[in-house]
Amino acid sequence: MINIRPFVLAASLAVAPLIAGAASLTIPTSARAASAEDLDRDADQALQKLYSSSPAAAAMGKQARAILVFPNIVKAGLVFGGAYGEGELKRGGKVEGYYNSVTGSWGLQAGAQSYGYVVFLMSKKAEQYIHRSEGWEIGSGPTVVVVNQGVAKNLSTSTLKDDAYAFIFSQQGLMAGINIEGTKISRIKR
Repeated sequence: MINIRPFVLAASLAVAPLIAGAASLTIPTSARAASAEDLDRDADQALQKLYSSSPAAAAMGKQARAILVFPNIVKAGLVFGGAYGEGELKRGGKVEGYYNSVTGSWGLQAGAQSYGYVVFLMSKKAEQYIHRSEGWEIGSGPTVVVVNQGVAKNLSTSTLKDDAYAFIFSQQGLMAGINIEGTKISRIKR
């Protein structure tokens, strides 16, 4: 029996610099450390784009206690991967603070992509958690439901029962694979 681990490791080490180089060329400036003004502008534009493409998101935005907006997340990986982006927490249309979203992953994966996401904090529990925790690890704390087009069609004011709902939008690039991920959202200074 042939042990393929050395071949996989060698291939990973050979291709990783190529993917990292390609990702660095495609990373928009909004994914790099942005000023508060840049984040404000990009978050407002991203939220308007989401609202115009999803009536469910627009309706949810009117009911949410607060909204986390990450206009641009950049993700790249080859076996090991990561994603990073910066955004802001809005309450009543005003910025309450700035946050980053950091994801680490491991598994069968290759590629690079960028996307935006918005998390609507619907409950007092979710809103308090983001303020009092050292960072929100998705999968722990309040329940977050990732909304796809099928789920969005069935959402109404009477069916919104969870703590938070996330919409992913503006996906560009190609990321393929099966992996295990963890995401942490933490407050940053701007």
